[in-house]
Amino acid sequence: MNWLPDGRCTSQWPILLKNYDRLNVRTRHYSPLPSGYSPLKRPLDQYIKYGVLNLDKPANPSSHEVVAWIKRILKVEKTSHSGTLDPKVTGHLIVCIDRATRLVKSQQGAGKEYVCVARLHSAVPAVAKVAWALETLTGAVFQRPPLISAVKRQLRIRTIYESKLLEYDSDKHLVVFWISCEAGTYVRTMCVHLGLILGVEGHMQELRRVRSGISGEKDNMVTRHDVMDARCDGCTM
Repeated sequence: MNWLPDGRCTSQWPILLKNYDRLNVRTRHYSPLPSGYSPLKRPLDQYIKYGVLNLDKPANPSSHEVVAWIKRILKVEKTSHSGTLDPKVTGHLIVCIDRATRLVKSQQGAGKEYVCVARLHSAVPAVAKVAWALETLTGAVFQRPPLISAVKRQLRIRTIYESKLLEYDSDKHLVVFWISCEAGTYVRTMCVHLGLILGVEGHMQELRRVRSGISGEKDNMVTRHDVMDARCDGCTM
């Protein structure tokens, strides 16, 4: 059996993890120059070349426009994002730069999390009824993309893994809820279904993506202005 210094046994580990504790034990003196750089000696342009930005997308511009801004600000050859957000939607957008663009596909199909504000067209007397309606929409649901969408309006099945009612304002008829769902889920359609279940009709008013795959808005998220400031600071150094 193979044992680590902390007492863990590695005999049952997958083959790719065998002897991982012995990796990176040689000094930079043994690393051929074409193989790369020591992390503390790596130039800034190399970090950018293989970089991924956790960007806070603002409302109004499209995801394509935001990615084009980053490309222009950083003066790089290629940029791409890992999941389109509608122009009015804000929040988490992964932007891959240059060599990192090959990672885009790995995140496009990952699950998403959203916080949504839906407006009901009439008052609902009990908060419990709103929570029940949200719970009804959990699981596999039928959806047809909205009239204004980038895909063909065919009936499809999408899975809503979990939902949670955060707040209900009975005076303004506003419902604030959080959902974890499959990629390709239309929250706008879900808001319409929520109104139909409650018998009052409804529509989506605001939407923010808080997580996509393994990263979310709490994982070093930056704004476009942060990227511009970092670029200017790098130019003055």
